Amino acid sequence: MTSQPVPAPDLVDALRAAVRGEVDATTLRRAEYSTDASNYRVVPTLVVFPRDADDVVAALAVCRAHGVPVTSRGAGTSVAGNAVGPGVVLDFSRHMNAVLEIDPEARTARVQPGVVMSVLQQAAAPHGLRFGPDPSTQNRATLGGMIGNNACGPHAVAYGRTADNTIELDVVDGAGRRFTAGAGRGALDVVPGLDALVRTNMALIRTEFGRFGRQVSGYSLEHLLPEHGSDLAKALVGTEGTAVTILEATVRLVPMAAAPVLVCLGYPDMATAADDVPALLALAPLAIEGLDARLVDVVRRAKGPDAVPALPAGGGWLMVEVGGEDLEAALAGAAAIVEASTTPASVILPPGPEATAMWRIRADGAGLAGRTPAGNPAWPGWEDAAVPPERLGTYLREFEALMARYGVDGLPFGHFGDGCIHVRIDLPLEHDGDTFAAFIRESAELVTSHGGSLSGEHGDGRARSELLPLMYTPEAIALLGEFKALLDPADQLNPGVIVRPAPLAADLRRPAARRTPATSGFAFRHDDGDFSTAVHRCTGVGKCRADNAASGGFMCPSYQATADETHVTRGRARVLQEMVNGSLVTGGWRAPEVHEALDLCLSCKACSADCPAGVDVAAYKAEVLHRAYRGRLRPVNHYALGWLPRWARLVTAAPVLARTVNAVLGVRPVARLVLRAGGMDARRSMVPFAPVPFRRWWRARRDQLGLATADGTTGVLGTRDPAGLVPGVRSRTKVVLWSDSFSDSLAPSVPQAALAVLQAAGYDVIVPDQEACCGLTWISTGQLDGARRRLEALLGVLGPFAVNGIPIVGLEPSCTGVLRSDLLELLPDDPRAHAVARATHTLAELLTAPAPLGPDPEVWQVPDLSDVTAVVQPHCHHHSVMGFGADEQLLRGAGAQITTLAGCCGLAGNFGMEAGHYDVSVQVAENALLPALRAAGEGDLYLADGYSCRTQASDLAGVQGQALAELLAARL
Repeated sequence: MTSQPVPAPDLVDALRAAVRGEVDATTLRRAEYSTDASNYRVVPTLVVFPRDADDVVAALAVCRAHGVPVTSRGAGTSVAGNAVGPGVVLDFSRHMNAVLEIDPEARTARVQPGVVMSVLQQAAAPHGLRFGPDPSTQNRATLGGMIGNNACGPHAVAYGRTADNTIELDVVDGAGRRFTAGAGRGALDVVPGLDALVRTNMALIRTEFGRFGRQVSGYSLEHLLPEHGSDLAKALVGTEGTAVTILEATVRLVPMAAAPVLVCLGYPDMATAADDVPALLALAPLAIEGLDARLVDVVRRAKGPDAVPALPAGGGWLMVEVGGEDLEAALAGAAAIVEASTTPASVILPPGPEATAMWRIRADGAGLAGRTPAGNPAWPGWEDAAVPPERLGTYLREFEALMARYGVDGLPFGHFGDGCIHVRIDLPLEHDGDTFAAFIRESAELVTSHGGSLSGEHGDGRARSELLPLMYTPEAIALLGEFKALLDPADQLNPGVIVRPAPLAADLRRPAARRTPATSGFAFRHDDGDFSTAVHRCTGVGKCRADNAASGGFMCPSYQATADETHVTRGRARVLQEMVNGSLVTGGWRAPEVHEALDLCLSCKACSADCPAGVDVAAYKAEVLHRAYRGRLRPVNHYALGWLPRWARLVTAAPVLARTVNAVLGVRPVARLVLRAGGMDARRSMVPFAPVPFRRWWRARRDQLGLATADGTTGVLGTRDPAGLVPGVRSRTKVVLWSDSFSDSLAPSVPQAALAVLQAAGYDVIVPDQEACCGLTWISTGQLDGARRRLEALLGVLGPFAVNGIPIVGLEPSCTGVLRSDLLELLPDDPRAHAVARATHTLAELLTAPAPLGPDPEVWQVPDLSDVTAVVQPHCHHHSVMGFGADEQLLRGAGAQITTLAGCCGLAGNFGMEAGHYDVSVQVAENALLPALRAAGEGDLYLADGYSCRTQASDLAGVQGQALAELLAARL
């Protein structure tokens, strides 16, 4: 691999002297910003985080003086390579992200370019207003990026594109001129020569530009015409940072729809659905979106059947949103849509959870479509082509035929009301870009034959700029160059895009990545056994940058605490991609950039569930640590915390020893010394060990009662309940109560309570006598060989039960998650592993399951919890691996009033204990946990199955938590 050039010290020094914001030329930062949400990789020289407009002006001046190109960047969610480039990247999202003013009378907003679109929507909502265009990435996309690409979103049908909603722009052009771009007489005079250019080329502009609503490719020069108001602001929208750098924007707001209703119409296929669009547009809907049935099936497989509302029959659907002055009017409009459609398959969803779930599927479309139904990686590139809506059905049929001819697949969806189709395609990018380039060129020829646009909202970037001559005449292409030359004569701003484009197959990221086969660590079963394929799951959609708490998401807790790209799922994946590329990050598995990027990963696994592409940084971190330290001396905390079950077993070998250790570690100066020596933060408390672990408690109790199975396995089999909870009731179903290392040695009251609950529910409870450690702490510290040995031993204990169909109940969510996920990655070829994974359930899953797995309702009723008000903290692994729905169902069904938190507690197993992590651990706790505990009323409970969650609440708030089993047992 060719190594990347080192940033020139004089440029770095000049920028640091000129701007107040951060100037970062480290390899780590350059790796994070080497790509956006596209297929392209261009390593920048450095990254600048301007604090204000003066910083931007100063940085641009330095770059002009040094002849260095500049690329503007917001959230980095551009899918055409619009936000990557050589030279300097200006990241507006960190500091220049404010809503400066909302004018409800004028219905306008004044914003900085780095403001996240959903933040603007939140600021406008109290006034009954919103910004009309709303791309699916609006909870992380910035307004500057939307202006750069002329973003649209589902509601552009009703409200238009970003250009249609832009009033004024405060900009600096490539020559260093700062001006306000607006509309009206004299508006073009701010750019010398522009008015003359427009007057000379009016006929050309009128015939080639603005032919239909989603013609976004190239520059939108039609706005410069006098009949369109000589509107320079609108013409600069969609220039992708190639003409000006935006400092501030004034945009138009529109009234919010009072009670939008969603109509779902089912069709045999997507093309037939598209045929219906022109007739439905006549009824002025707010949005018309298309969804392929295969995409919905992806959601069902990934999130469970309950994630998708009941839909009408079909191979594809139109989602049609209808507004009105009130719900009654909106419902009448929805009925009219159904009547106007040609399909008998329809369902109307009023505002509520089902409609929200459908929009969530649509919002996650880009990530969900990142894998084909066959499981192949699917890539952007032909991401958002658009045709006039009346041509959409025909275009889709011919496009499907083109994909079939190339033997590729994709899941089309998108803004059918505007004729704009999103699709990611499994083009073979692993080795070269030849097939990719050939397919994209033929696709461009197809779309232009229908009078369409190469891009309908994402811009041309590096993916399509080379193809503009297929869409425009040579005279129009020349005019694009003349327009750019007036504003950016030295081609400093985002070179290689639109004008003088780079070849579309140049700078592709995936072919430059080396195959990295699985060895002794994780199998990466879903990624062809290749670590490189696994980390390239991240295509940069950036959902990890958003605050997902409102929708119940947990990703990404460290980024929510630091707002730094280094500490977000995407940033970490990008650094790992650079590691397997090897030209920028050159140290392999031991590269300091890799370990810095992974250091603040909590291993919460939230990304594995919340990332629509299925990125699992917790697994990648464990693999990196495994390969970096295998056969080498490890950091001391890997032994202190990674071997915690081993130390707990030694300490709890005798009650007197456990009490002595607890007493000694209860002396604060001693505890601080031990914590520091073990690589932990001295501000933490030491965990107390149980003088009598659960299994020892159970053995004594079993011996007193004389209970044992015929084969020597301890348990309560077919006997009267020893606790006297349900006298005379004979057990119905055998179940294994698995006491993991944490529950056994640190929190034995939890399995004791679970035993009582299971017996009360009528189960024959089997408690294995042997230790069965899942190796969780070995996994989280990357000691995967040790983890595998423990899991092999565990299979010897739990495997016989699982293969005989006996369910296993896990209590500690992180350990239960290991049996449901990591076990199969470490022992993929052991049939016992698959049996154990299938047999393992949480307590709530068991108790809410229908018979025969669930309890007999004649024997068991969940205790009345109607007097319970609780703050509930789902463990991250519970959320990400098992899902928390069964627990919520059980608690609410029993009458409890609960506040379910979204987000990590911040301790996350060993993470919050380790030196250097305390402050971030507390910041993460401040996202949800600590505010909720402070707001809780007197007598409210704190409910958390996770031992680390309870420890964090105790350590930081002095609140003692309960596990679900303890709550239920107390009410028996």
